[in-house]
Amino acid sequence: MREIKNISRSRAQESSAAIERLYITIRHLFNRGFYKPMGISGETLREALLSLRPEIYGSIAEEKVELSGLLYVIERLPTGIEECRFINLTSDEGYSNSHFKAIIPPKRRRNCYRIDEEQMNVEITRGRSDIYDILTHLTFIFIESHKIKNRVLIDDSGELSRDWLKMEQAVMGNKKLPLIEKEKAISHAANILGRTFAEVSAIYDDFGTADRPDRFLHIIYWLGKLAMEEILENNKRTITFSPILRERLGHHIHGEFWATNIKQVLKENELLDRPIHIISANMHSVMNSLFATHVHKAKYKDKSDFFVFEELSKAGAHDVRNKVEEFALQHGMISLPDTSGTNIDVQIFDTAKIDWQKSAFPNVKPDASAPVIIVMDYAFGEQAYETIDELLKPFQESKNKKHFLNVVSVSIMGKAGILEGGKGDIMIPSAHINEGTGDNYPFENELNAEMFEGNGIPVYAGPMVTVLGTSLQNRDLLKFFHESTWGVIGLEMEGAYYQKAIQSASKIRKSINPDVKVRYAYYASDNPLETGSTLASGGLGTTGVKPTYLITIKILEQIFNVK
Repeated sequence: MREIKNISRSRAQESSAAIERLYITIRHLFNRGFYKPMGISGETLREALLSLRPEIYGSIAEEKVELSGLLYVIERLPTGIEECRFINLTSDEGYSNSHFKAIIPPKRRRNCYRIDEEQMNVEITRGRSDIYDILTHLTFIFIESHKIKNRVLIDDSGELSRDWLKMEQAVMGNKKLPLIEKEKAISHAANILGRTFAEVSAIYDDFGTADRPDRFLHIIYWLGKLAMEEILENNKRTITFSPILRERLGHHIHGEFWATNIKQVLKENELLDRPIHIISANMHSVMNSLFATHVHKAKYKDKSDFFVFEELSKAGAHDVRNKVEEFALQHGMISLPDTSGTNIDVQIFDTAKIDWQKSAFPNVKPDASAPVIIVMDYAFGEQAYETIDELLKPFQESKNKKHFLNVVSVSIMGKAGILEGGKGDIMIPSAHINEGTGDNYPFENELNAEMFEGNGIPVYAGPMVTVLGTSLQNRDLLKFFHESTWGVIGLEMEGAYYQKAIQSASKIRKSINPDVKVRYAYYASDNPLETGSTLASGGLGTTGVKPTYLITIKILEQIFNVK
């Protein structure tokens, strides 16, 4: 008789299963229409997140409150959400035309509306990835709020700790605290959070704004207050999904409006028949790569191109950036700020109108079929499929007339997490693997690692994994992807969705050239395998400027066929 082995799962397997449970649970809760995050209906979501223990959420599974993770999440949620017991996820349902003022989080482009003291509406116009992002962030802050409650409530009768009462006095004063009072409040907050005075002091000001320098205390107070009300008064926080959102999601409503608007502008400017190159990037790198050095040649005489790009990227450099934009608008650029709700702005460059001697590419040889470049701002997760899928469809000029676009190439440049190397390094993928599904998309990348060598930036090539959310990754799972035969070099959120749309349009639906060229390149925003190098450790600063422009210039050199 064969001996039955005691089979145990690795942490990577547990993590993979936890992500799958998160994915399935969120879709179930969405179909249900509402749930109570800290009640029975939210239990599976909480357990999955605690089992996963993502790097971005730090000490989520410990008794002490996670501070860096809290800052990361708060910057991606609307101001005041910590005070709201009812959070309603909606589609674009007309609030922009009301008296309600849109609240846009500093690090996420989404419109939110404070309906009353207890309710916050959050517009979902960028697909399911937006829902995964919001719900995992909310689950995290609610778990943290109950840690605060556990350290504040002394007994079941509702007696509160002295630290809480003292901190409450500071919050209720509603005025900027002088240094002495601020440090007293930090001392009490540190006891409540299970953190040292030094740890709280170090991050305190990062939560503040110009008009609310003591916002940190306000956030901790309201998180704890609502958690206590859940226990003492049974006032459970509730998340709902509007009927219109549930009806619209997955039908490409925003993406179709967005893509049709672009094609209409191409038609109006007689650009529909020209060779088209699509670039997913930010709204400055292509424009600056083309024109910035010429526009500012007198101001930055004898300086390198990358020095100019760094100056343009600095906070407050509005005047120098505006001069480049004004010049670009006079030399073939059409600006299309988003009106569809996708939050994806677009620029169209008619290269026939570019005076190449006044650009960074004086060796371009103009011809009759001058290419048209469509630059689209970054998509978010699954939204990448919706937008590119719609953009690559033929333009329906009239009921019986379709106009097929002559799409020559699609180039994707973006930020990603790296698994070998550090911030600012470059990754050139050879395939995208969709986490949790086993779907994989190998492709012939027109860019390769050799093109980027000799610029003082490390370059890595290999497969990359497209993840459900960068905030859901943990070290064990990423080490498995990196060290196993998958050989993954980095992680991002959109690559597989872009490639899925490109492959279906070119190979199956035949709406674009089956030999369309694709280019993918990413620069590293963080290394989640290194302690202190996750996204919660802060932004890139100017570290990302050189790789961003190096990638952009290599893409443009291929489009213009120059070196």
